[in-house]
This record gives sequence, C-alpha cells and structure tokens, in this order.
Amino acid sequence: MDGTVLVADDDRTIRTVLSQALTRAGCKVHATSSLTTLMRWIGEGMGDAVISDVMMPDGNGLEMLPKIAADRPGLPVIIISAQNTVMTAIRAAEAEAWDYLPKPFDLPDLMARTARALDSRRATRAPVQDVAQHPEELPIVGQSPPMQDLFRVLARVMNTDLPVWIVGESGTGKSLIARVIHDVSDRRALPFVVVGPEGMMDPGAIPAILDRAGAGTILLDGLHDFNADAQVRTLQLIDTGAAGAGAHPRIIATGQTGRHTGALTKGLRDDLYYRLACAVIDVPPLRARPQDIALLVTHFLYLAEEAGGHPRRLAPDALEALRAHDWPGNVRELEHAARRFAQASRAQTIPKDEVAVLLDHRAQAAPVLMEPAETLTDAVAAHVQRYFDLHDQMLPPPGVYPRILREVEAPLLRIALDAVGGNQAKCAQLLGINRNTLRKKMTALDIEVTRRRKLM
Repeated sequence: MDGTVLVADDDRTIRTVLSQALTRAGCKVHATSSLTTLMRWIGEGMGDAVISDVMMPDGNGLEMLPKIAADRPGLPVIIISAQNTVMTAIRAAEAEAWDYLPKPFDLPDLMARTARALDSRRATRAPVQDVAQHPEELPIVGQSPPMQDLFRVLARVMNTDLPVWIVGESGTGKSLIARVIHDVSDRRALPFVVVGPEGMMDPGAIPAILDRAGAGTILLDGLHDFNADAQVRTLQLIDTGAAGAGAHPRIIATGQTGRHTGALTKGLRDDLYYRLACAVIDVPPLRARPQDIALLVTHFLYLAEEAGGHPRRLAPDALEALRAHDWPGNVRELEHAARRFAQASRAQTIPKDEVAVLLDHRAQAAPVLMEPAETLTDAVAAHVQRYFDLHDQMLPPPGVYPRILREVEAPLLRIALDAVGGNQAKCAQLLGINRNTLRKKMTALDIEVTRRRKLM
C-alpha cells in the first residue's frame, strides 16, 4: 500500500495496532484520539484515506462525514464502530462513508479495505433522505459477523429500485427484514403491501394490488408456497407494475430454504427467480450466530417487560444452556421461549433449571408409550400426571395449559400436513379448521412444510 492514512479512535490499543500494521504495509500513519484533531488534519489537506471510530470523546464520527465530503471531496472514510446495529451501517451508508466495519474487526479484512480505499475515488451519489423518526426501534438485533454482513447489504440496497430476494430458514426474520428495508428507504411514507399465496389466487387481483401499493413496496411473502398459476400472475404483476406510467412499486420477495438441504428454487419458475434475484439477502440461521443469543433474549425479555410483564434476566449458566440449544425454529423459537421465561418464572433472575424445563419438556419426562388398548385421553392423562410428579412437592411454572396443548397440537399438525403432502388448504379441511387458523398455528409451533405428492 502507498499513501497516508489518518486513524481516529479513542482506544489506544486500536490506534497502536492499526499504526503498526499500516506502517508495515508501507503507509504513512497519523493517529489521534481526538475528532477535532482529525478534522484539522483533513482541513489542512493531510491524508489519502481515513479510518475513524463513531463515538469519540469530542464528537461523533458519522456526523462529521458531510463536512469531510464538503472539505475533501473523494476522500474515502472507513467507519469502524462497536455500535454494531443495522442503523449504524445504514447511517454510514447515508452519510456516504466509503465503507463500514464493526468492532471487533478482522485486521486483514480492514487492511484489504484500506488498500482498496487508497486506490479508489469515491463515486458521487445522490443524497438520500433522513432515516425513520425512531431508528433505534428497528427490530433487527445482532452483533455477530454474519449479521454485520447482512447490515452492510441492507445499507447498500435500501434506496435502490432493484428487486430484493430475501432467503433463509423458517423463523429467521425474513419478513421483518423486508419491512425494515421499506421503513428506512425513501419509500417509507408510501404503502407497504404484503401479498401471500392466497393473494395471487384471483386473476383479477393484480390491478387492485398495484393500486394499493402505488409507488411503495410490494412484499411477495412466502414465494415458495406460490403454485404455478400464482407464479404466472406474479410475473404479470411485476411486468405490469414496471410498465406503468410514473413511479412503480419496488418488489421484495421472501423464500424459505430448508434447514438441511438449503433448497430454494425447486418448483420456482426460472424466469421468476431471475427477475427477482437482482439483490439476494441470505439471512443466517440462529445456530450460525450463537454470539447473538444473549443479546436477542435480553431484547425479547425487555419487550415482555414493556408489555406489562415483570423485569426478568437470565442467570449466566441459563444463557449457556440457551447457546447450547439447537434452535430449529431460529429467532422465532427463541422469541417464544423468552416470552415463556417472562411469564412462567417467579424469579427475577431465571435459573438454568427453569430454562431447561421450558426449552424441552421431554428432558424432564420419559416418553409415555401407549398400550394397544390405551386411549389418547389415558396417554395425555399419564403424561400430565408425570409432569406434575416430576416437580415433587412444588407446582410447575405457570402456563401448564399452553405447554401441554403445544405438545399435543404440534404432532397432530405435522402428521396431518404430511398426510396431505404439505397442502395447507387440504390440511385445514382435514382438521376442520380455518386455513388462516392453521397458518397461525404453524407459525406459533415453528412447523415447516415440505411439499410432495398428496395422499388420495
């Protein structure tokens, strides 16, 4: 590398590490713990690239970016921050930072980015509007490297017109991310219209959808559940919207990958996939980001408290138990678990044994085998009695009814869905419940559907 790099960080260790690494790479380095000093250097014409922290003792690095751009157009600024939220990445992009990297950063990665910054000139981009009024309330939480990668992608795509294809396992928050893209974009004051498989069943639905959306955002939610006819109508929707006079709606789609197979495009028309996959956001499963579990469960417990619950936190060994859990239902399963912790625990600090009970009832009770003449009622009665007996002279945590009901409902729905090949309409008819009720229960129980040929 060749050039002068200005480093601003209030952490002496970081200044030392960066100074030594950049010097070894051939750069001249000026390092400071003061944002005022950094701005003076920049005003004097020093530096070919800048590496700056956000929170400095005498100011905010992000807030200085517009002045840097005005004083030194084209000077690349790499923002590093311990405030590892989606809004930090978005604000860095809006303020036209050359790049953003969360702390703790990977030194070789930062060195490579600095080399590119020294070799490039920042492209001129049109200014974008301010972010939403309450950005701190955005509900995407994570400090792990996979989530920081996702935040950077969000920052790049938020104000483009490109269709976005959000993929991931069930429960990872794909629809939530779609909503965030809309809420922080320059379309946020316009409609956000969600269209599921049922919404594309009627051939006459396309004009109504486009009228509702206007120049806002259309979310095609659960595209993996769209049948062949619905996919054809989706193509018509995209083409009609793009061909309309004036501004057209932005299209975002979500697609579900399998936990083990990763399959996504099976059964999806190639032309529809290529039309939507201009920008692909791959949402990591929770097992790929265990560092975020403590942050997430703390967030969910806080939301439960805000909703009128008691203050709750987890004991350190209870957090370790959460990190060791497999989380097949991903973040949605963790959220439901946190709600149960908040409702069921009598203690302000929730111990590990209560977490174990609430995570997996099977861990406390051996499976009850039905004798040939035993009825379902007898089996449930035996299971419930054993559940109470295992608590010795104490009562189980509050919430016995929904916990037991969940254990009965989950296998019933899974077996019924399997019997009809994953056809939700057929399953709802078989069970004698409304299809919307079925979908809500599937979501609550973290049930995934694999389509196959139906039993006749």
